[in-house]
Amino acid sequence: MRALVLSGGEGSRLRPLTHTSAKQLIPVAGTPILFFALEAIRDAGITEVGIVVGATGDEVRAAVGDGSRWGLSTTYISQPAPLGLAHAVLTAADFVRGEPFLMYLGDNVLLEGVTRFVEDFERARPDAQIFLARVPEPERFGVAVLDGERVVRLVEKPKGSVSDLALVGVYLFDDSILEAAATLLPSWRGEYEITEAIQWLVDHGRTVRAQMVEGWWKDTGRPEDLLEANRMMLSVCAHRIDGEIDPESRVEGVVVVGAGAKVIRSELVGPVVIGPGTVIEDSVIGPNVSIERDSRVVRSTIDDSIVMEGGEISWVHRLSGSILGRDVEIRHSGRAGVHRLVVGDQSHLEVD
Repeated sequence: MRALVLSGGEGSRLRPLTHTSAKQLIPVAGTPILFFALEAIRDAGITEVGIVVGATGDEVRAAVGDGSRWGLSTTYISQPAPLGLAHAVLTAADFVRGEPFLMYLGDNVLLEGVTRFVEDFERARPDAQIFLARVPEPERFGVAVLDGERVVRLVEKPKGSVSDLALVGVYLFDDSILEAAATLLPSWRGEYEITEAIQWLVDHGRTVRAQMVEGWWKDTGRPEDLLEANRMMLSVCAHRIDGEIDPESRVEGVVVVGAGAKVIRSELVGPVVIGPGTVIEDSVIGPNVSIERDSRVVRSTIDDSIVMEGGEISWVHRLSGSILGRDVEIRHSGRAGVHRLVVGDQSHLEVD
């Protein structure tokens, strides 16, 4: 079996964060989202991975390389335009033809991984296996209608009440999905929908198996989703101190302090991840905070936030529910208050 990882989406709902970087490389709990997918694929025993890339392909290639750090062999497949999941499958036809394959959306996070799903598929060998989770906002997803365990209908981002069973961003196919995808016309969204391709399989008597996801799953398409994913992945981190914490600082709960990081006269309230080379001084960090490498926080309080590499935060009374891009600088000298910010790379702010 091979794996196909889709990493070509533009991430319009995450702007300004995605104006200058790939959404799949936004970090949660100190790790780019895409890396969780690669780890899950490796743990399932799959070694050949095709990565579909678009406009941010160079950044993805630079981050992942040849895949050897995960024991994987990677092939990069360029999708000329983000025209839908079924279009991505057709773009990768030469890579997946002749083999069953796992398709994993690179901006999704599944806490339990995909090993169980792959094993179930290999035992049952349907033409397609989809995974479902109940969601409060089905209009954001492709959804499935079931008759018992049998899939009878799939709808992409329904406008009315159809089903609350959303398709999780992991699929297992044999290459009959290529035949199905080749029959499609663009949907009302101008995309070639994977839900319509799976519906073609259903309509033509192919075996389409549905399975409920038991554990936590998140499609990180919006800032609030990223923060939820950050909280969840922080909750399963293991306590590790590789950097320096001075005697005047206090640590509560599970924290990770990377090599070369320094914590000075500060309080860390876990779960917290402090990246390598970062300096925390006279500040309170946490809970639910990840701060990437080579950042600096001085006389500030931060909770429930993601600070990407190279951040500079000083004299901010309280930063909460925020996502700061790379090399963002925030200074504050006004009155006390809570600031909630989503800021793109290389921004400089002074807040009141």
